[in-house]
Amino acid sequence: MVRRNKGEDGMDVCKGQGFFSFAPASCIRYTDVGMQVLSFVEIHNKHSLGLLNLFVNNSANSKRLMKINQVKFKTKNDIRQYIDSFQAGSYDFHVIFCDKRFITDPELNSLYEKVFSGSLLMGCSTAGEVGEKAFSEHSFVLTSVKLEKTTVKKEVFHLRGPQDSYEAGKTLAEKLQAPNLRYVLLLSDGIQVNGTRLMEGINAILDQHVNVSGGLAGDDGEFVKTYVANEHNSFASHCVAALGFYGDAIETASGSYGGWDSFGIDRLVTKSHENIVYEIDGQPALQLYKSYLAEKAAELPGSALFFPLEMRTSENAEVLVRTILGVNENDNSLTFAGNIPEGSYVRLMKTNVNRLIDGAEKASSIIKETMENTPGLVFTVSCVGRKIVLKQLTQDEIDAVAEAFDNNVVFAGFYSYGELSKFKGKRGCDLHNQTMTVVGISET
Repeated sequence: MVRRNKGEDGMDVCKGQGFFSFAPASCIRYTDVGMQVLSFVEIHNKHSLGLLNLFVNNSANSKRLMKINQVKFKTKNDIRQYIDSFQAGSYDFHVIFCDKRFITDPELNSLYEKVFSGSLLMGCSTAGEVGEKAFSEHSFVLTSVKLEKTTVKKEVFHLRGPQDSYEAGKTLAEKLQAPNLRYVLLLSDGIQVNGTRLMEGINAILDQHVNVSGGLAGDDGEFVKTYVANEHNSFASHCVAALGFYGDAIETASGSYGGWDSFGIDRLVTKSHENIVYEIDGQPALQLYKSYLAEKAAELPGSALFFPLEMRTSENAEVLVRTILGVNENDNSLTFAGNIPEGSYVRLMKTNVNRLIDGAEKASSIIKETMENTPGLVFTVSCVGRKIVLKQLTQDEIDAVAEAFDNNVVFAGFYSYGELSKFKGKRGCDLHNQTMTVVGISET
C-alpha cells in the first residue's frame, strides 16, 4: 500500500518515510485539493529513477471511489528498481502498456510474474504509449487501480492461431458472464488473431448491457510478434486476456471515431475469404487498388495506411474502416486487419491531420454525452496508422481527448493494431481500424 503522511496543507513524502525506497536526497511535495490528480511539484534529485510522473487520485472528499496510481519510465533499470519494491497487492488490478523490449527482457518478465503474483495484471506490447496525458514511444506505463465497490475477474485464452479467434471470444465471454457483469477490458495478440471473429465470439455470449472495449497489441510497427499479460502475470504471444468488472457502482462508456473521408463510388466485394479480398467489382482487388494510388502504389504495403477502405456489410449497415496489412502480387489479393465479407460495399478513404484530431475529440465527446458521472480513469486506444499519418502531431490527438475531461482524470492507453469498441447505441462490440477509441470508467 502506498503510505501517505498528510498534514493540513498537503503531503510531504521523503526517502525513508515508506513511500519510495529510491531517489537519495529526494523529497516530493503533493497538494491535495478536492479530487485533483496529484503530480510531482519538485524533485530535487534529477537522477531519481528517471521517473517521469506519478498520479495519485484518491481524495477522501470526492464522490469517486477509485484510487489510481500511474508511473512512466524509459529505462530497464528504472523499471526494475521501482517494480522490485512495488506493493502490487494494495490495488485491485494493474495495466501495463509498454514497448516490447520491456517484455522480451527475461529478467523483467520474471520480475513482473513475481511482483504481481496474486494480483490481476492486464497489459500488452504497443506501437506507442499514453500516460500522464502524453504520447511517448519506447516507454513503460503502469497504471494501478484500487476499487471500493466493484469486483474484477481476469480470464485468459491461448491461441494456436487466427483460426481460434471465435472460440477465444466465446470462451472468455462464457467465463466472465454473470448477471452483474458491466464491463470487459479486452487485450489481444495483434498478429495471431482475427479481430472480427474474436468479437463475434464475444458478442454471441454477452448481454447487450455489457460494455466491451480494448485493442490489439502492437510491436512498434514491425508486425512480427506481440505480447499480452497472461494468467501468470508475465507476457506471452498468442494470448488474449479479458478483465471483467462487476457491480452497479461501476459506470463505463465507449466512443470510437476515425476522421477519415470516403471518396469515389461504392464498389462491391465479389470474392473474399474472411480478411482476404480477391476481387472487387469482378476485378483483381490489388490491381484496382493500385489504380487509385497511382505513384503511391510503388510504396505498398506501407502507403496503404494512408488509404484505408470504408466498409459496409449492407447498404444501411454501420460504416467500419479496414486497414490493409499486406498485398499478394501472385493472386492480386489484399489482406486486411479485419474481415470484409463477400457482398460488402467498400470505398477508398483519405484524411489529413486536422480531420484525425477532430475525430479524436469526437470520440471523447461521446463519453461526455453518455456518462452520468465524470470518469476517474480513461483508456485510449488509437491505431498505429494514425500515428504514422500524424507524425510529430500525434500528441495533438491526445490533447484533443484530454481537453474534453476534467484535469483530474487519469489517462492510460496505447497505439494498437486494431481497436475494439461498441458503436453508440449498437449491441455488441466491433473491430475498428484507423480510429481513436476512448473508454471512460467511473465508480460511485
